Amino acid sequence: MKLIEVNTPELAQEFLMLQVRMYKNDPNYIRPLDKDIDNVFDPKKNKLLRDGEAIRWILQDDKGKSIGRVAAFVNKKTMNAAEQPTGGMGFFDCINDQEAANMLLDACREWLKERGMEAMDGPINLGERDKWWGVLIDGFHQPTYCMPYNFPYYQQLLENYGFQLYFKQYTYYRTVHDDIPEKYKVKAEKVLADENYHFRHLDKKNLQKYTNDFREVYNKGWAKHEGVKPMTEAQAAAIMKQLKPILDERIMWFAYYNNEPVGFFIAIPELNQLFKYANGKLDLWGKVKFIFHRWRGACKTMYGIVFGITPEHQGKGVEAAMIVEAGKLVINNPSIPYYDLQMNWIGDFNPKMMRLVEQIGGRIYKTHATYRYLFDRTKEFTRARIIH
Repeated sequence: MKLIEVNTPELAQEFLMLQVRMYKNDPNYIRPLDKDIDNVFDPKKNKLLRDGEAIRWILQDDKGKSIGRVAAFVNKKTMNAAEQPTGGMGFFDCINDQEAANMLLDACREWLKERGMEAMDGPINLGERDKWWGVLIDGFHQPTYCMPYNFPYYQQLLENYGFQLYFKQYTYYRTVHDDIPEKYKVKAEKVLADENYHFRHLDKKNLQKYTNDFREVYNKGWAKHEGVKPMTEAQAAAIMKQLKPILDERIMWFAYYNNEPVGFFIAIPELNQLFKYANGKLDLWGKVKFIFHRWRGACKTMYGIVFGITPEHQGKGVEAAMIVEAGKLVINNPSIPYYDLQMNWIGDFNPKMMRLVEQIGGRIYKTHATYRYLFDRTKEFTRARIIH
């Protein structure tokens, strides 16, 4: 077997196509957009490469056939967030062969060691946790946009190598017609009867206001999480700018108490249900396909990207009340095509958020795992800290 560094456009294309060939017979596989992968490794697109580093490899067998790929990262902004300097491994794909997997993972380990790292997390992304993060270990359904999909045997390859579970992240599921559990329905009705609370969906005409409200709630409820920093005005504006072309204002909801924002539920159309027709290419023809399939109502799934309630309003039923209000608009409205909702990326280190989603009838649908590998094998391993 031979390990080849990706350092030409042709090898970068092979890095993409290797996965496409591996999964061509898997009915649940949806090819990612090429640009979404390429942008991770483009310093013009990924600002983290201005200070950080990334490398890619392809593994070939003795006949020159590509049988695996992997990337390694150093993120200067997060490498010292753990007890030891920690780098990343990601975009791991491999045939079901432990020797081949070990060769790929060894390359990552040695490259990271040379840069002063003492551990590696993986599979992860050189970027935010909401994209290309974790390995799928349960619930092998079609992937949502920018979420990893892989064969079940990947878990064994990684654990055999010595990776240990750092945390699990769950994707929850419910249909728009599912009832809220009875005990939470009572709480929701109490909140809805309180004239101090009110709920409304985003209005594109007043996007700046909702951007500010989103940032305010996020910083109160999320910035205390490990590895999550307070969101700046510029970051909030960039998120909304990115969402604007595909957002559906009817499925982005906000909760207010005495006119102060206290909660939000941000969902978008599940883009993979449209991008799967583009075969990885969002060129002119790919865009035509996207527009056509969105027009014909091919997207039946809402994709919950972030959900938050400020700490002082948690446990009161605000989240359930917000879903009840949203349901009045979405259910039985023929102009709104959605049938179900997937709520992405809720870590097992955040039991409060897990309870929050379960309160609105969500159930675990997929499980991804993020592993950590300590280079010093005598060092005590600890899992991600629970957020209380």
